[in-house]
Amino acid sequence: MDYKKTNAPDNTITRDIMSMAEETGNVYETVHIIGKRANEISADIKQQLGKKLQEFSSSNDTLEEIFENREQIEVSRYFERLPKSVLIATQEYLEHEIYYRNPLKDNDKLDELL
Repeated sequence: MDYKKTNAPDNTITRDIMSMAEETGNVYETVHIIGKRANEISADIKQQLGKKLQEFSSSNDTLEEIFENREQIEVSRYFERLPKSVLIATQEYLEHEIYYRNPLKDNDKLDELL
């Protein structure tokens, strides 16, 4: 996923957590959902960065052989300019782009039906 195209803000924004938690009915569950998604996004970004930087690595680097690589710097700057993973996850949650479910609540509903 291209995280640069997301409309998540670059800086933190004060939000009303109670209005965000109306959908789940629980503040902690909402924070847990956003936190898990933020971890997924962070791992994905780290993997993408690793793949991009691996193109520039050589097998026999010594301190004398390392030099400034402009393309490598540009790749690093691109990833530094991305919004933080928590901000992206929060925006996805607010736009209802995150699918989540609570298996305990699903089991309670199933028990009520039986």
